[in-house]
Amino acid sequence: MTPGDIIKRPIALTEKAALLKESNKVVFEVALRANKIEIKKAVEAMFDVDVVEVNTLVQRGKMKRMGRGDAKRPNWKKAIVTLREGDDIQFFDESETEDSDSKKEE
Repeated sequence: MTPGDIIKRPIALTEKAALLKESNKVVFEVALRANKIEIKKAVEAMFDVDVVEVNTLVQRGKMKRMGRGDAKRPNWKKAIVTLREGDDIQFFDESETEDSDSKKEE
């Protein structure tokens, strides 16, 4: 699998992910069949950072109503990646939010 196949998307807009970012951790949705070693190599290749640790968990799909019947959403895997001190991954340009905040104050 290529790094793009392993890492599906970052999970950066949740409250828990924001708290983890303060302790130098980043959360990703990854391929269900990917292991910790593959995830570590993919993050290092895609973002040019050093990974210290990878923790994974499988989020079980919820039961939801689909029309008259019930259906189950698919299971998916989440990876919490700990980065080396000094390394950082920016998903959004934070300079734009600082500029808009300063414009609101004026």
